[in-house]
Amino acid sequence: MHKLEWKKQARADLLAIVTHISQDNPDAAEKLADEIEAKTDKLRTHPNLFRVGRKRGTREMVAHENYLVIYRVTSGVVEILRVKHVAQKWPQ
Repeated sequence: MHKLEWKKQARADLLAIVTHISQDNPDAAEKLADEIEAKTDKLRTHPNLFRVGRKRGTREMVAHENYLVIYRVTSGVVEILRVKHVAQKWPQ
């Protein structure tokens, strides 16, 4: 089983998303955060399950219909790099 590591920028991305959504619907924001974190936790056992990323060395998981989790698999570690809305340009 791989270790799961959230990078600082990925945590900041998720916090910004949740903060924005919670302005209108705090319950939906909390539910979304829980859903994304639960899905990323599954990467511990199946890190290569999702598509190859658009940026070299990454993979992309659709964690919600509107959000992508960009991650990298290294020896024994899954690094969550970013959480992006599907409408955002990625990579920049």
